[in-house]
Amino acid sequence: MELGLIGLGKMGGNMRERIRRAGHTVVGFDHNAEIADVHSLGELVESLSGPRVVWVMVPAGDATQATIDELATLLSPGDVVVDGGNSRWTDDEAHAAQLAERGIGFVDCGVSGGVWGLENGYALMYGGDAADVAKVQPVFDALKPEGEFGAVHAGKVGAGHFAKMVHNGIEYAMMQAFAEGWELLEAVDSVTDVREVFRSWQEGTVIRSWLLDLAVRALDDDEHLASLRGFAQDSGEGRWTVEAAIDHAVPLPAITASLFARFASRQDDAPQMKMIAALRNQFGGHAVESTQK
Repeated sequence: MELGLIGLGKMGGNMRERIRRAGHTVVGFDHNAEIADVHSLGELVESLSGPRVVWVMVPAGDATQATIDELATLLSPGDVVVDGGNSRWTDDEAHAAQLAERGIGFVDCGVSGGVWGLENGYALMYGGDAADVAKVQPVFDALKPEGEFGAVHAGKVGAGHFAKMVHNGIEYAMMQAFAEGWELLEAVDSVTDVREVFRSWQEGTVIRSWLLDLAVRALDDDEHLASLRGFAQDSGEGRWTVEAAIDHAVPLPAITASLFARFASRQDDAPQMKMIAALRNQFGGHAVESTQK
């Protein structure tokens, strides 16, 4: 099938390549002309046959809204817009209503996979009407990991991004647990090789996981994480998860504490946050701050 893809950064660029490897046609637009296939959204839309599917991979908020606004004037009834960024689920509901006035479908899709997605595939959580999802299904099939799992039609519009938001909240808490355990091991004299303790957990334990594998990889690169500053940003989805928990009276003590720990990291050079920063860099290519000035 044909797909228009808007936003060719770390995620979008690799997604374009994976979809093409599956035999589909992808026309990509980005403000960086060196990596774009076309020079404008108008040119992108004109290059696709109807019914068109256009996937948006730009930052949540104003950038996504501006893109939706322009696509609303360019697309035709029966076309579908997919928001694959990290938009808030409440924005999805507004975008779906805005596009529906012009007969254009909308699907929200939470995407997880980071810099490893090109080779390993992307976990996909999408929401929307079944008819709209069906128009995008070949792309979902191309992006997902091989095998039975890795993609889900989570429900109505907004469900995909809500599911991805909760996923990221869980991710916050899991990383915090690894970070706290690492700092405690580093603090005692009796444990002489913390890195190898972490490595030993990779087989036969109930905490073995990809995050643990990435922690070992980070420690192989820098055994005591001495080159990293203990500072970690939050993407916004952790905050939204906690806010949703408050709205629905659902207790989330671990996720909430992990979010607050990131806030604390911006006040001091917290040792735990070196591990958080290292893990975010390993799985998502997120920037780290060096101790070297």
